[in-house]
Amino acid sequence: MLEQRIQQHFIDSADLKYQAAEALSKPIAAAVQALLACVTSGGKVLACGNGGSAADAQHFAAEFVGRYERERPELAAIALTTDSSILTAVANDYDFRRVFSRQVRALGQPGDVLLAISTSGNSANVLDAIEAAHEREMVVVALTGRGGGRMAHTLRDTDVHICVPHERTARIQEVHILALHCLCDAVDAQLLGEPE
Repeated sequence: MLEQRIQQHFIDSADLKYQAAEALSKPIAAAVQALLACVTSGGKVLACGNGGSAADAQHFAAEFVGRYERERPELAAIALTTDSSILTAVANDYDFRRVFSRQVRALGQPGDVLLAISTSGNSANVLDAIEAAHEREMVVVALTGRGGGRMAHTLRDTDVHICVPHERTARIQEVHILALHCLCDAVDAQLLGEPE
């Protein structure tokens, strides 16, 4: 019984990834182009999210600054989820909604990219970060699920929306990490001049 339950998780995850491959390949490719334009012009990626999405933001920044699978020059990326002093000061002195937006306003420059991750698309502090990114003339790459929530209506035509077609948080997060790996792989391939 327990083994069947575990196997069903694998089957459900694999099914969603298979079904989402065609729908998500175009926005992921568009996100790759936005990231390449950013890093090849000396820009940086600022990444944010809450909970598991915070972990994904940190994972992405680690792959960019370190490496994904192949050796290449370092790429500028900062996870806005990691500085406990900034997070607690802003949450205490202002509001938790502003923990990311104040960092975006402090660090973001035109041409930078905000990687905004929210499974529901409704995280208030991520929505505020998107607003701040737009003020700074940054491109937003948004990873969501559940139809995109409020984020879907906040994004501009110049932004990229990678929306996982599912309602369950665990499944959405599983596809988010795959999408992030696709971004890292494709950026590396383009930078290293590998054939498509």
